[in-house]
Amino acid sequence: MKFTELDIKPKILQALKAMKYSELTPIQEMTFPHILAGKDLLATAETGSGKTSACGIPLVQRVDPNLKAIQALILVPTRELALQYTEEIGRIAQHMNVAPFAVYGGFDMGVQKAKLQDVVHILVATPGRLIDFLYSGKISLSDVQTFVLDEADEMLKEGFLEDIEFVFSCLIHEHQTLLFAATMPADINRLADKYLNQPVRVQLNIQQVSPQSLIHQFQFVAQDARLSSLHSKMNEGSIKQAIIFCNSRINAEKLYLMLKTKFSQVDMVHGGMEQQKRSSVIRRLRNRQVRFLIATDLAGRGLDFSHVSHVINYDFPRSAITYTHRTGRAGRMGREGTAITLVTHRDLGSAKRLITANRLAPTWIGHQPDFSHMGSRKRSARRNRPRRRTHGFSKKI
Repeated sequence: MKFTELDIKPKILQALKAMKYSELTPIQEMTFPHILAGKDLLATAETGSGKTSACGIPLVQRVDPNLKAIQALILVPTRELALQYTEEIGRIAQHMNVAPFAVYGGFDMGVQKAKLQDVVHILVATPGRLIDFLYSGKISLSDVQTFVLDEADEMLKEGFLEDIEFVFSCLIHEHQTLLFAATMPADINRLADKYLNQPVRVQLNIQQVSPQSLIHQFQFVAQDARLSSLHSKMNEGSIKQAIIFCNSRINAEKLYLMLKTKFSQVDMVHGGMEQQKRSSVIRRLRNRQVRFLIATDLAGRGLDFSHVSHVINYDFPRSAITYTHRTGRAGRMGREGTAITLVTHRDLGSAKRLITANRLAPTWIGHQPDFSHMGSRKRSARRNRPRRRTHGFSKKI
């Protein structure tokens, strides 16, 4: 279906044409009628399927520019995703008198407060900073007609449930709720049962949680051979742009120092960097000024990098969901992409569980390890227990 076939305001269509958006993605086609009709929605779709625009376009359509109040609230887990949402909505609303704005931690709260006293129609926020404003009484949600909870599975995994429920408690008037996630754990269903009103359920690619255009490659390597294997891959001409994931800031910094002297266009991003620096690196990546980005899972949540052809898991992902979010940075919106995961001997059990949980049919580079002697022992419930979040502090990634 084409956007021109929908009853969308001409100025929005003008913007979409300039953005080269002509055909709706499946998630957009299945959600637009329900969002525009004001229905609650619980939507599950693979990462990179167009969920940002699936929210943004109908929200801009529904906003009343003459009402100088926050009419839509979008809650996301990271600053980077908040900025991406704001940028996307700004492009959609470029010919409309609709003002989006983002509030997030790590930025001067006074500057954000000043902007909120001006006109903001669509507010994008991370949980901690939004709650700071709600506690201080510097923000009103009384005119919010649509509340969007995006990357809901990731937020629950990171321990934001208490924050999410507090925000719901502040929306005491009748409103529409849209809940988007890449996966559907039991906690998401419990949240939907509690707060959504007879939601329309949309589930795409239930049997394929990773993008279908993504090639999954695994390589069994010795622990001390990971760096040389990575060097070999980085020397391949097929890589247009790659994100190389590490499990911690320390690992990312060490790898960056080892790579920047051997390769050009290498940069790094993690949660310990100042927001201005992080935004600059992301912008340079999108402008194709960075070919290899060393990153923690900060870059693995919902961000859209249209030129990334490869994702390389230098450190093995901590969970199947983490793998889904990381590898979803390539192969987005139907584009071809390749995910390469290095597997050491100590990762074998995790690799077997991940392949099973994500229903992958991976290609093994070189020797394929023998999983037949390995059981399917689950990690203890204590180890799997999500961390609780304390206001004012965030997980270091």
